[in-house]
Amino acid sequence: MVRLTADLILRSPQYFNAVREREIDLRGNKIAAVENLGATEDQYDSIDISDNEIVKLENFPYLKRLTTLLVNNNRIARISPSLGAALPKLETLVLTNNRLVNLVDLDPLGMLVNLQTLCLLDNLVTKKPQYRFYLINKLPKLRLLDFKKVKLKERQEANRQFGMPEKENAAPSPPPAKTFVPGEVVVEASPVQPEEPSSKGPTPQQILAIKAAIANSQTLEEVARLEKALKSGELLADLKQIRNEEVQISPPEINGPEAETAEESNEASSMVEV
Repeated sequence: MVRLTADLILRSPQYFNAVREREIDLRGNKIAAVENLGATEDQYDSIDISDNEIVKLENFPYLKRLTTLLVNNNRIARISPSLGAALPKLETLVLTNNRLVNLVDLDPLGMLVNLQTLCLLDNLVTKKPQYRFYLINKLPKLRLLDFKKVKLKERQEANRQFGMPEKENAAPSPPPAKTFVPGEVVVEASPVQPEEPSSKGPTPQQILAIKAAIANSQTLEEVARLEKALKSGELLADLKQIRNEEVQISPPEINGPEAETAEESNEASSMVEV
């Protein structure tokens, strides 16, 4: 048995394959377990670990670039449930000539949400009844199964027999929780200040001032200007300074006979006092 070490990974052939994917070739090294693939530094679109002695498909690091995984001619009998989380963009998985037996052994493949091509030829599980419909139902994006195109009628029949895929029936996941990132500047939301009620329109004192100004106006234009200000509620520039002060209104001037009567009454009152 040979361990898959970082040194072995660095010495293995690396090239662009026929579909222009960057690939690393780890074939035929008698590798017993998947390990140390973090040494690839997620630089490859395709990894070929065929012709080895791997028993379980597990222990993959997070490889967000990997889209193709070739695992032909091994001894794989189990698949890790965490495979989908480690390989989120995997689109092609070839497991020809391994030791997968039961349909339940294929359940972890349902976590490969982007899987489009799957090959399980020369595994005993392919002899199970409803094998093809079972996988078609588990993998909504699957296009090729064992190098045969998935037809619309097959998908409809798979959904009829096994129900809609779990992902479609599941309740929507809650939004991700906010996590603290070292070095991140946390901006605190400033509290909302209550708005002060705006004081629009003249105060009672200003209304009295406007009325007094109307009474003392000398021209019709001035009277019209003051009446407009009183009706619209807009203060004139010369009256805005009167907001919180008390307005003292001077009595209107008395002309004509009324003035003479007022003077006589004042004289009479003064004579009585004498």
